[in-house]
Amino acid sequence: MTGKFGLSAALTTPFAQDGSIDFPALVAQAQRSLAAGCNSVTLFGTTGEGSSIGNRERAEVLSACLKAGIDGSSLVAGVLVDSVQDAADQAGAALDAGVRNILLAPPSYFKNVSDDGLFEWFSAVFRQLGSKARDILVYNIPSVTMVALSVDLIGRLRHAFPGIVTGVKDSSGDWPYTQRLLAEHCDLVILVGDERHLAQGVRLGGQGAISGCANFLPAEIRAMAVDGVDDPRVTDLVGELLKYPVTPAVKVLVSHVTGEPIWHAVRPPLVSISAENRTKLVGAFESLFRSQAA
Repeated sequence: MTGKFGLSAALTTPFAQDGSIDFPALVAQAQRSLAAGCNSVTLFGTTGEGSSIGNRERAEVLSACLKAGIDGSSLVAGVLVDSVQDAADQAGAALDAGVRNILLAPPSYFKNVSDDGLFEWFSAVFRQLGSKARDILVYNIPSVTMVALSVDLIGRLRHAFPGIVTGVKDSSGDWPYTQRLLAEHCDLVILVGDERHLAQGVRLGGQGAISGCANFLPAEIRAMAVDGVDDPRVTDLVGELLKYPVTPAVKVLVSHVTGEPIWHAVRPPLVSISAENRTKLVGAFESLFRSQAA
């Protein structure tokens, strides 16, 4: 891809009462995000509960977005699975649909794995993808996967697979790690996943973000992700979000801003936030962003 990555909304996934995906609501949220200044939307990421969405549903989501006129170049697809075959199948299907990037997390069932083992896993995925392989953003989110991607491993991958491994989403929340990543691999697309470090990372050469908060604060997160502008309100809000399971908390604020209760629903093993805690979270949001709140 050419040009700076910019801001991608880590799209939340709306579920109907029967647990199925509400495709019109998902498409509408994607369109809102793009109209509000996001350069792309990321489907099936952590915020989108991607590990709870099966292959058939993934195909239906991609089809719904494309049929609604959302170009593949405005879509990023997360791949959050353990087997090489599943990773290659999911990534391949998304690449066939013309998505901009694949956000590829490491396998997470086995713990305490070595850099050598991770290198071989990623290598096997790329071999299975064959000529389809391109524009892979490796995803470092050890708080979820319990598998950290070292800066040295990223160096090995980008040198072994030039033009395939083109970037990193760093959601480690570890600022010294982020600084080293930017210093050693500044020619890659480095995306800072922790909004508290986002603006500073962009000023050091980061190319933007895939952000859950962009679902409900697109303008504010864009100023951080594209222009490197600090926003203490966002830092304070992230602190409030982290008092709860993050994905259900993000969905509370999507529901608040859109006025649509459907966003409260999550898939097992996640559970929705209680009404009492929803009120607290919305109150914190209102106090920080009263003029922007719906």
